[in-house]
Amino acid sequence: MQSTTTYDSAQLVPHALQELREAINYRHLLFQLIRRDILTRYRRSFLGVAWTMLNPLGIMLVLSFVFSHLFSQTRAYPAFILSGLMAWNFFSQSTTSAMNSLVWGGGLLQRIYIPRASFGISAIGSGMINLVLSFVPLVIVMAVTGTPVRITVAFLPVSILLLASFTLGLGLMISTIAVYFPDVAEMYQIILTAWMYLTPIIYPETAIPENYRLFLHLNPLYYLVKLWRVPLYDGRWPIWSEVWPAMLIALGMLLAGWLIFTSKSDEFAYRV
Repeated sequence: MQSTTTYDSAQLVPHALQELREAINYRHLLFQLIRRDILTRYRRSFLGVAWTMLNPLGIMLVLSFVFSHLFSQTRAYPAFILSGLMAWNFFSQSTTSAMNSLVWGGGLLQRIYIPRASFGISAIGSGMINLVLSFVPLVIVMAVTGTPVRITVAFLPVSILLLASFTLGLGLMISTIAVYFPDVAEMYQIILTAWMYLTPIIYPETAIPENYRLFLHLNPLYYLVKLWRVPLYDGRWPIWSEVWPAMLIALGMLLAGWLIFTSKSDEFAYRV
């Protein structure tokens, strides 16, 4: 007697949960994708991994030279800039990498099965490795500028987790859009440039006139960068009013990005 397989649509797992389960099951593949990203990025680089540390340091030196007189009242201005650049570089590079990996490397989906979210998650993993490496020049700059490293840095894992959640959510969202509209990849670079200057990365928030602070608070990265800087640069524990907006924004973006991405992920193999 032949057995028959019956599919009950009521027992089907929602796409969002199914994608999460598949990403966990393919965790070894994620490790290989992260390893590939790191090796590819530095294979042809003369300085290798050291470039991860020297790149933000070089940008910090240039910005400090240009803006040090304008923001001379900012304590340890080089450390202020570098701490902000670390968070910004992680965000901008990871979201760009997530989008490009799916758009340009998505042809792999047509040949073998791979969880679609693996591209975005691996981009975040690679970005976090670079973020950890960039702590080396930051510690040196903080020591040179007399900025002590306090026990409050123990809060940084929370700041990193929330920033990574927001970055992953946005990366998945723009990746979905870029699959249907490839020009978004180019437009996103323009948006990033404007977004950086609208975020207190190279200037303190006190430099913005009181009448325009409303626009600052409409910027989601403002809360995440602040939650990053408070324990690292300011050397104090964040208060709850600084934590909950960043937490709400990060988790909200992660949920929205994941739902949008997984609702369209089945079509990616026919689009890329």
